[in-house]
Amino acid sequence: MKYKAIIFDMDGLLIDSERIALSMFVQACRECDFEPDIEVYYRCIGTTPPQTKEIFRDGYGPDFPFEAISGLWDKKYQEETLNKPVPLKEGALQLLKYLDGKRVKKAVATSTHQERARRKLANAKILHFFDFILSGDQILQGKPNPEIYLATCQRLGEEPAECLALEDSDNGVTAAFEAGLTVIQVPDLVEPSVRVQALGHKTVKSLRDVGPMLGFNLDP
Repeated sequence: MKYKAIIFDMDGLLIDSERIALSMFVQACRECDFEPDIEVYYRCIGTTPPQTKEIFRDGYGPDFPFEAISGLWDKKYQEETLNKPVPLKEGALQLLKYLDGKRVKKAVATSTHQERARRKLANAKILHFFDFILSGDQILQGKPNPEIYLATCQRLGEEPAECLALEDSDNGVTAAFEAGLTVIQVPDLVEPSVRVQALGHKTVKSLRDVGPMLGFNLDP
């Protein structure tokens, strides 16, 4: 293992929650008589709540009923993700078990708030694999700003160049890349943009494919 630590995104990377978020968003919009442009929604993946609000206001215009939709969306999403386990993404458990056996440092860097992130990971029975979670409410600037990755590396006690980031979204990849980490992208709902592809990082179909890139194969 050539990396001193591996930093994981959470939603859409470890747990299959982004599809739930999108579905609940569309439901909330339609209950408020608003038909959303999904392309605008995709720009929000991997961002903090304040950033999401700004993107929606910019993309949907000043008449977008943000408060009504946001409240309803949050309620629906919480019911689906905080009160029951969210399925793990393919290869997530096998990768975490392997890295745990090798005593590799592992952290989560997520835009989700701390309490919700811990609950999601606990419900999925993978919280114990991580040294800590650095969350969106613990930083000033969310992804794609590199702050969360720089802060995570500092807390791990490792230089960014010695760490690997695993991300699904373009915003997360940009944040990790700008912080100086090696990045492997596992796209979820949205394929990497041309701009992000130009960064030259590796892209794989699932976390199962990460194993061979690190020198081992994951068992079924």
